[in-house]
Amino acid sequence: MRLSIDVRLDYGITGDADVLLQIEAAAMADQKIESESLTLWSDSPIRAVRGEDGIGQRCWSRGHGRFTAEYKAIVAVKRERVQLELYPATPPRMLDGELTPYLMPSRYCPSDRFEGFVAREFGGLEGGPLAAALTEWVYQSLDYRCGSSSGETTALDTFASRSGVCRDYSHLLVSLARAGGIPARCVSAYAPGVDPPDFHAVAELWLAGDWRLIDATKMATCSDIARVCVGRDATDIAFMTVFGQAYLWEQTVKVTPLD
Repeated sequence: MRLSIDVRLDYGITGDADVLLQIEAAAMADQKIESESLTLWSDSPIRAVRGEDGIGQRCWSRGHGRFTAEYKAIVAVKRERVQLELYPATPPRMLDGELTPYLMPSRYCPSDRFEGFVAREFGGLEGGPLAAALTEWVYQSLDYRCGSSSGETTALDTFASRSGVCRDYSHLLVSLARAGGIPARCVSAYAPGVDPPDFHAVAELWLAGDWRLIDATKMATCSDIARVCVGRDATDIAFMTVFGQAYLWEQTVKVTPLD
């Protein structure tokens, strides 16, 4: 799958503020960047730093007044189909140290609060079969509803309200997986067919020695998702973080399949 990505961010910055962007598709073995350009209208130079777990990059800039960024890319995604049910379980004690943070609760994913639920509802399942059952439960249990959550909504809030957007689906699946002993992280991504068109949030679960992409909303499949960055939860994968005050003028995200 080849994807054409076209992003425009147009914000107003109150006073002066540092701005951290994560909007560039990550160059990885299963997704190749054929072409890309990032343009920022700013008087300050761009400073690029490595993303979480070495995936993708973040860009620092300085905003004052109108802050505009445009990103265009063509990304070729070549990734095997995920078959969750086939992946065996790995006991937490056998995991490498860098996976430990993805077993732990985080700001928006209080996984320790879900341990009883997972044990009661999915007892006897582990590894891939558990991951498949959790994914299906999230998909069936939640209603995708724009405006039903905010930037402060946690996985517990989503579990209680049974509604949310892609960010909430990702948080809940990640929380449930961690509660079941499966390392899980959130992923910011580009994907075609997302409604409404926007930055997309999905999950990755560590199974059979590798990270497996899963979209609990089922709007995208692993073969047509281009990762931007990864992290513990939305704190780490926000497309734009302003260390000050900002307001939106316009934002558009277009992802078009070329094949």
